[in-house]
Amino acid sequence: MSDATNPPEAGGSVPDYADGAGLLRRVGARTQRAATMRVAVAGAGVVGRSIARELRAGGHDVLLLDRRADALEADEIPGAELRVGDACELSFLAGVGLERCDVVVAATGDDKANLVVSLLAKTEFAVPRVVARVNDPRDEWLFDQRWGVDVAVSTPRLLVAMVEEAVSVGDVVRLLTLRRGGATLLSMTLPDQTPLAGRPVSRARIPTGAALVAILRGGRVIVPEPDVPFEPHDELLVVAAGDIEEDLRKALLTG
Repeated sequence: MSDATNPPEAGGSVPDYADGAGLLRRVGARTQRAATMRVAVAGAGVVGRSIARELRAGGHDVLLLDRRADALEADEIPGAELRVGDACELSFLAGVGLERCDVVVAATGDDKANLVVSLLAKTEFAVPRVVARVNDPRDEWLFDQRWGVDVAVSTPRLLVAMVEEAVSVGDVVRLLTLRRGGATLLSMTLPDQTPLAGRPVSRARIPTGAALVAILRGGRVIVPEPDVPFEPHDELLVVAAGDIEEDLRKALLTG
């Protein structure tokens, strides 16, 4: 990237919208999100189309945006609304009614475009949830609240995490960062000789600022009730605030 790699504090052209500047103040309060959501997906490439197709399969209303008509026409997505235009243009987004969307997914192959789409969606149209694709892991630091991003998904990082998860029993693997809450979803697989074997969840020394949210065991998802015992090879999913991976690893390995 070139234009987007200067932090906004360093005098970039992106204003600070923390005070609610822009059309945000003209958008009324939203009702609670319904089971069926209206989702706008910017970018009709392989990733964007796959997301749109899965969302339609889940019964959601999908608005697929791309400035290339041939990309939108390449493979039919039944039930999806297709609009040709530049999702980085405020007038285009206003024309497609972005303010009516519950979620915007910035899924183009250009990190600069994904940042602009995210910023406009959040600050100008008050979209409650913005999910952005990170193509280059070096740009990941930019995908935060200042740019309107609630959740940043780095495909390269996820692939690396899956590789590390497969080969690194006993190591803490970062799976996903939730920007809005400043939290991270972590995974750790207990080794054969774990001291936690047979010990109930209530006796695990989880560090402050972290919460055990699920145990994956033999293809099953187990709710970590206080009396549920740990077993070797359990995969623990933990949501944590801050950089506590090492503290978590030590606590779980030593019991």
